[in-house]
Amino acid sequence: MLEATVKKILQARVYEAACETPISPAPFLSRRFNNQILIKREDLQPVYSFKIRGAYNKMATLSEEQKARGVIAASAGNHAQGLALAAKLMGVKAVIVMPRITPEIKVQGVRSRGARVVLKGDAFSDAAAHAQELIEEHGYTYIPPFDDIDVVAGQGTIGVEILRQHTGRLDAIFVPVGGGGLIAGVAAYVKYLRPEIKIIGVEAEDSACLKAALAAGERVVLDQVGVFAEGVAVAQIGEVPFSLARELVDEVITVNTDEMCAAVKDIFDDTRAVAETSGALSLAGLKKYVQRTGAEGQTLLCINSGANTNFDRLQHIAERTELGEQREAILAVTIEEKPGSFKKFCRVLGKRMVTEFSYRYADDRQAHIFVGVQVKPGGEDRQAVIERLREGGYPVEDLTDNELAKLHIRHLSGGRPSEHFDEELYRFEFPERPGALMNFLSHLPHDWNISLFHYRNHGAAYGRVLVGMQVPSADRTHVAEHLDAIGYRYWRESDNPAYRLFMA
Repeated sequence: MLEATVKKILQARVYEAACETPISPAPFLSRRFNNQILIKREDLQPVYSFKIRGAYNKMATLSEEQKARGVIAASAGNHAQGLALAAKLMGVKAVIVMPRITPEIKVQGVRSRGARVVLKGDAFSDAAAHAQELIEEHGYTYIPPFDDIDVVAGQGTIGVEILRQHTGRLDAIFVPVGGGGLIAGVAAYVKYLRPEIKIIGVEAEDSACLKAALAAGERVVLDQVGVFAEGVAVAQIGEVPFSLARELVDEVITVNTDEMCAAVKDIFDDTRAVAETSGALSLAGLKKYVQRTGAEGQTLLCINSGANTNFDRLQHIAERTELGEQREAILAVTIEEKPGSFKKFCRVLGKRMVTEFSYRYADDRQAHIFVGVQVKPGGEDRQAVIERLREGGYPVEDLTDNELAKLHIRHLSGGRPSEHFDEELYRFEFPERPGALMNFLSHLPHDWNISLFHYRNHGAAYGRVLVGMQVPSADRTHVAEHLDAIGYRYWRESDNPAYRLFMA
């Protein structure tokens, strides 16, 4: 089967629609991990994804009668765009069934290429089932997204390009895995010519259908599939891809949401490309492989499989990036509710960059604060921060790996106090540098109590900070003098209707 697959790959008709994409060096990552790291840029395809290769190659094998009936596919987005473009180039009617969770950018990409879109279900399996119903009803010709030898052959042309473009040492290729068409095609060609090169699949840990199949020795259906990386949200590996992958793939690595988000940033830093989460999947696995094995001096290549992500997802991706790199610790700390306790806490914390701080007065005994602290990767520095705080007498809960805290609590901490009190509310711009918070606190009179504090590092030169303060009546007329002395821009918000309605 291997020789027959390689022959099909060499005969594949992809370049009537696809382009040969470059391999980009990743200098920042290479220096950081002491390996030569390369990125195969499938995000530069006309549909911003490798899927155009397999879709067009399959279309090229159809008879005129099959084309006349029109084509249909079920897809989470990238195969859909590839098929829509292939059908448009060949003058064939196309219908695409997509899960409702598909990013709008992919839906619009399909429609803009002339295909009709049908949204059905919340996972690929739902869309696939509905596509079969439409085939029975209308007689469309089905173009599979991955479980077809011609589709596999089309994706395998990436392997041809890799070995032609990079003729020197190559220790491993990291391939994102959804239904398996890409890894099967790449593995077939590379292992046929260069069997010493490792082929390592990378899956999202909540949709690891290849890893599950390899462990079971047969294809299995996952009970649930995560959709954060919707491009690989597949419950069962394809039959054709699995028959190849089980013999040719050396290893499968799984990564989590935070690790994917960190890889999106890494690709941007080195190439200025904004990968989708499934596109950055392979780099996340590469990094995990290096950290686990301690590999140095090797040449490692990953495939950026696509760049179709909604712009509004970038905020969430950016927020999770520091956690994915283990450069941020998220902690819940209990402090005394009295003037000066906030400053004392910051003194114990030391000269560390605070990435987030949320606090709201609740009663006159204790306060629970939500704090993010920049730490060194690896976990040891995070533990050192926790121990330092505990030695300072503070109860600490480590929430760094707590999904509820990261997704929701960090945005909900606060609310209204349990009792009425006088409070002045101000909005500040803090310079993003170590010591900025301590400088602010040191300029406040010791008997001013901070009753609300919210800050989040946004990666800009200035951080946006909201502060509530209980100011003694004798100092009310001198508030501006004290704040002006700090040197930070500020605005009084005590009369803001949003504050009065939701927080006062």
